[in-house]
Amino acid sequence: MVELLPVTPSIDQLGRIITSVAAPAFLLGAVAAFISVLISRINRVIDRSQFIHGIPADDARRAYLKADLPRLRRRAALLNRSLLCAIIAAILTALIIIVAFVSALLQLAHEFGVAILFMAAMLMFCGSLVDLARETRIALHDHDLRV
Repeated sequence: MVELLPVTPSIDQLGRIITSVAAPAFLLGAVAAFISVLISRINRVIDRSQFIHGIPADDARRAYLKADLPRLRRRAALLNRSLLCAIIAAILTALIIIVAFVSALLQLAHEFGVAILFMAAMLMFCGSLVDLARETRIALHDHDLRV
């Protein structure tokens, strides 16, 4: 009878797996912190939009702020796309860790799959950074400097 799975993985085998997933685990933590920053920025844009929508139509002193709504919508769209890319990058990074453990336990070669997942995660993270950079370019405006 052919044994498909080893009875128990050795300590050395587990040590090698943990060593190989240390970098993706740190990357996952960094992406999670980045997601937190994006959520904070989105919340600020939403709060500002709600504030502007709450300005009465007869408030001539602050009516000029309503012209800022299209810019805020654009910022929210860029941040939303950036957040989606960052979340996909986090999922792909988590898959790297899962694939590494499963393939090691099943004694399968996983280098090609992990490399593809890592490149995809980095592409999504770069896309997220590009959208954040685009959003920050339009974030500061004369209306933001007035209260």
